[in-house]
Amino acid sequence: MKVVLRENLEKLGRRGEVVRVADGYGRNYLIPKKLAYQATPGNLKVVEDEKRSKDLREAKVRKDFEAIAVRIASLSFSVPKKVGEDGHLFGSVTSQEIADLLAGRGIEVDRRKIVLEEQIKSIGSHTVGIKLHADVTAQLTLEVVPEE
Repeated sequence: MKVVLRENLEKLGRRGEVVRVADGYGRNYLIPKKLAYQATPGNLKVVEDEKRSKDLREAKVRKDFEAIAVRIASLSFSVPKKVGEDGHLFGSVTSQEIADLLAGRGIEVDRRKIVLEEQIKSIGSHTVGIKLHADVTAQLTLEVVPEE
């Protein structure tokens, strides 16, 4: 059975592609879950229209996230932490603390979107990545200073 995919499916194909699948898989899973249409000329047009409108929506969402990324990149935060004699922190700067700092400036970011390559356990300047969208990552400058 040939079907036109409405969504990107891992190991099967991307949205808008015509793929050949087993009859039962198409009839009993893909079509009822609205993941695909049967490949007919009319359905090919419908999927093409859906693809065009979804691309426009995604472009608008991506543009909004890019604006937020520019706003985040312009910010710089100073985080006071308790420091030992050798310059290492007691504990570390967590993603929740970074999310709270951003929330204080009116930018709501889920702490799971904050990408820490390694734990921040030393004083100095650090760059933190924030994955806002699949294609948009913001870079935040964080300055860790000794607590007075």
